[in-house]
Amino acid sequence: MNQLTRDLLDSSGPLLLVPDAVLLPEGAVDGYAVVVADGSFRAVGPAEELTRTHPQLDAVTLPGHLLMPGFVDAHHHLTQSFGSALAFGEPSEIFRRVWVPLEGALDEESAYVAAKLAALEALRGGFTTVTDAGTRADVDVDVVASAARDAGIRCVLGLVCNDVTGDATTATAESAADPAAAPAAENSASTAAEGSTTTTAVLENAEKHLARYGGDPLIHPSLAVSIPEAATSATLRRTARLAAEAGAIVQIHVNEHLAGVERSLVRHGLRPLEHLHRIGALGPQLLAAHATLLTPRELTLLADTGTAVSYNPVASAWKGNAVAPATAMAERGIRFGLGTDGTRGDGFRLADAAEFAQRIAYGLATGDSSCGAGWTWLEHATAGGADAVGLGARTGRVAEGLAADFLLVDLTTPELALSWDVPWELVRRGNRDQITAVFVAGRLRLWQGAPTDWDGPAFVRHAAERARAAVERAPITRVHPTSTAARRGSTAQ
Repeated sequence: MNQLTRDLLDSSGPLLLVPDAVLLPEGAVDGYAVVVADGSFRAVGPAEELTRTHPQLDAVTLPGHLLMPGFVDAHHHLTQSFGSALAFGEPSEIFRRVWVPLEGALDEESAYVAAKLAALEALRGGFTTVTDAGTRADVDVDVVASAARDAGIRCVLGLVCNDVTGDATTATAESAADPAAAPAAENSASTAAEGSTTTTAVLENAEKHLARYGGDPLIHPSLAVSIPEAATSATLRRTARLAAEAGAIVQIHVNEHLAGVERSLVRHGLRPLEHLHRIGALGPQLLAAHATLLTPRELTLLADTGTAVSYNPVASAWKGNAVAPATAMAERGIRFGLGTDGTRGDGFRLADAAEFAQRIAYGLATGDSSCGAGWTWLEHATAGGADAVGLGARTGRVAEGLAADFLLVDLTTPELALSWDVPWELVRRGNRDQITAVFVAGRLRLWQGAPTDWDGPAFVRHAAERARAAVERAPITRVHPTSTAARRGSTAQ
């Protein structure tokens, strides 16, 4: 598509778009068109019909292109973008050694730049929605909202509601000596803490945050707890209730690492997910991040309570202990989306990783050569992800009345031109280089990988300077040397 087409797409008025195909929930359909107006899909249907019923609109033909829903990143940490490459080769629970120190070194400007940089990467990878699990930088969370808004991406914005001070992994340690007595001891500690200054302030801020972005077209507030140990039972229950009443979600990292599961068993006599169930925190409002270590009983708990999961396959490969049983989740109707965890912002590669991880972890051993048949991962990267993060009625599908968050994908590339099965091909052979345009809320945000209304390259140069300064002053501890240093050590041996 040429510059003239881009100018037409950048129009502020209603658009009648006629691509070669539109990706609907049932698959790619030829000969369809969409009408976009006021940020939403006003109509979706056969091109001839929409052309006839909207004679006032000049059709914008998009030869060789597929119009598809934008990807939904169900788990991200936007203010961690400065340290993304520091995770390579590191063992699990790097949040202690890398992420907490890094975010603690961010001031307001660097937090804004880090979040906007992450948003730009996400847009370049076809994500029209990112779900931020809450920053631990000592800044107003509105800084992150401003960065997302300025970048032009939809954001489910978490506010961290931790109320256990100090090291959360050693909190309420008095119950560790007697696992059978742990629930009573922990409940006693939680009850005592419920009226504390910290807890009261946390819950007041949570209520304010949920009310803060009413009517904002791009920012959707949510609550977050870093890990179950970081909040008292009273706060876990109350945040669940507040989110449910507001139609929002609570994000909690759950059953991600062996160390976390074992800490919970020592403290409560229950695994993390079981503990959340016992105190009444499971339900449709909960987004359980990672959930890689699940027993059959815990799968049943997820299914029975309607709790959603963020399946983060790349994060599992890079620094996890296991791969979430996402194929089993899909079979049992458990709600889940796909998340990057800030690893890399490419929606196609994320969908590929989702399928690939299931094939390696489960499919090879059972002779399952399909592992979701492609469409499963494409669906959970879009509509399923939107549902998991509380936006199923807002985005994730090309459908009348939903937000016009969509991509124009070039089908004439060598990877996609010889098409036999579009969903499988998008999962296995798609990549961000094939994305011509990204729309969020009906507005053209990216054209051929570059922002349409701000200078992307200049911003990236500025971000690189800010990143170097932040990483240098952060007390980061890495276990693994750089790849160059590791090679030198291996050669020396």
